[in-house]
Amino acid sequence: MIRVVQVALPALLLSVSALSSASDEPDNSDEVKHIEKITVEGSATANKLPVGTFGSPVSNLEYDPRVDLQSRNMAEAQADVTIRGGIFENTGFRIGSATLFDPQTGHYFAEIPIAQEMLSDASVLTGVDNALLGVNSSVGTVSRYWTPIQTSGSVSIGAGNNNLNLQRIHSGVTLALDDFTDWTIGFEGELSRSESDGTIENGDHHFQRASGRIQLVGPVSQTDLFFGVQEKFFGWPNMYTPFNVNETEDLKARLLIFNHKQHYAQDSTFEVSTYYRRHNDHYVFSRENPDIFQAFHETEVKSIALSGRHAQTASFALNYSAQIIADDIESTTLENNFTSRHYYKFSVLPEYRIDLSGDRQLTYRLGATFDDTNRDDSETSLIGDITLNTINADDTSQTVYLSYAQATQVAGYTAIGGSNTGGLFRSNYDLERETTKNIELGLVLDRDAWRLDSAIFYRQDDDLTDWTYSFNSTSARTANPVDIKTLGLELLAIKRLDNAEIITSYTFLNKSEDYGAADIDASFYALNYPDHRVTLGVIWRPMDVVEVRVDNEWRKQEENTLRNSDDDALFTHITLKISPSQFKGLDIMLAADNLWDESFEEIPGTPGRGEQYTISATYHW
Repeated sequence: MIRVVQVALPALLLSVSALSSASDEPDNSDEVKHIEKITVEGSATANKLPVGTFGSPVSNLEYDPRVDLQSRNMAEAQADVTIRGGIFENTGFRIGSATLFDPQTGHYFAEIPIAQEMLSDASVLTGVDNALLGVNSSVGTVSRYWTPIQTSGSVSIGAGNNNLNLQRIHSGVTLALDDFTDWTIGFEGELSRSESDGTIENGDHHFQRASGRIQLVGPVSQTDLFFGVQEKFFGWPNMYTPFNVNETEDLKARLLIFNHKQHYAQDSTFEVSTYYRRHNDHYVFSRENPDIFQAFHETEVKSIALSGRHAQTASFALNYSAQIIADDIESTTLENNFTSRHYYKFSVLPEYRIDLSGDRQLTYRLGATFDDTNRDDSETSLIGDITLNTINADDTSQTVYLSYAQATQVAGYTAIGGSNTGGLFRSNYDLERETTKNIELGLVLDRDAWRLDSAIFYRQDDDLTDWTYSFNSTSARTANPVDIKTLGLELLAIKRLDNAEIITSYTFLNKSEDYGAADIDASFYALNYPDHRVTLGVIWRPMDVVEVRVDNEWRKQEENTLRNSDDDALFTHITLKISPSQFKGLDIMLAADNLWDESFEEIPGTPGRGEQYTISATYHW
């Protein structure tokens, strides 16, 4: 699922491409072309599309064993994306080289108005890779890159129970540039909308998104200019508070991104990303009586990022990453003038490779990261790993690695900039920079018909910002620091058959926590995790015109005083696709989510989603 294609602006970047090509030795031309090779790996989930709306960057992550997606209403409405038992603000979203950011709260990190055809499948970065490439995301990063535009398109309509209806159109076209050999220009755009009364009462939604990009592709480069806008209204009982009220959110996100990726010499590359993001949030505590409490926030983020890998020799390379972010917020709830901040992140990771006998390769990386802001203390962190990779005579392989990484982050404005004495969401002015230390041992076995990824890790979080609840307080949530030690195990196996693929996983988490305070009765996030979790996905193609995709998840959740549902749950997402041979390009899909009508509270005190059934038709060209 990794395909690297090169693109650039002819007028501005042709000289760079020419210089890169000229610097290559003649016998290295095949090495550069080798970048075009497609590497296929098994997906962590069977389904790609959601059931209740159009796709977004969080769609179907709930069935990825590395990710715990805790949704309000549904994932595409508002979802807290956690990785390896962290909390939502420990997770970053990276597009190209840049981590997209919302300074108010991590609840809105995933408000990214990009059509999913424009992006690769999600890669979940943890450990050293997260410390190297992530920014202000101490546990993990969901990373995606810009895909090449294809001359193709689709139009979709759908309907379902709960008065669901959705419509969508997407199209892309590429054209050769006559004046520039091997250069193409591409245009891509989409319009999407959906609305529903919701799977439970007062769980209605109305979403719409428009996005487009221009892309220029050259022999060794790729450049994308993107703009998107997304508007979302949704409601849910007890969305953020446990006071039995019907809350609503009205969100609008605008995103402008410029991204350039350049390959040069042999196995060397750099990528530059810059973006402007503007996000508005209107929160209403009670839709029946909005004047009780409502809040308005507007955030602006500007950023530039650079990452790459410079291969000096066949045995030495330098991995690097840097990002600068400037943000500000206008809010009706912030009180202590903490409304702007600058962030700086720089990482270097030298890489050494030693070829051993028997087609074995030893790679070790050792480097450091530097994090700073204009309002917080800086932190320098050590990162490194050692990997032994063995290639067998039949092209199968096995990989063993050991890694250590430290990563840090600072808290968002909701946690540090609001009132610390009252209100629904109580801030804490004493929050310090959070530090995460992770040590991990992993084994990967790759065979012709199956693959196993396994890892055991131990993570220590110091001064992690959590949101807690006290029965003696009228506040819904209070920001408090906590020290947590986490032990985790991950197993992910993929089996490929002639007409089917089976994806299964098991994860285990165990935590010990110290809040240093006695007036905390429940944790909404840091202690909301599954002790045990099993997923089972199947992709089955019984005949050319029929495809069945099923994702299942069973979990046993850690007990929580605020949870009203059971602590265990079983979710199933199933899709039947029929592609009639008489109508080329037509797909008819029947889909169901939460097939067993599971009422599990993914966030303690917040009702879980109900059943959703959808029928849709998509015509591709």
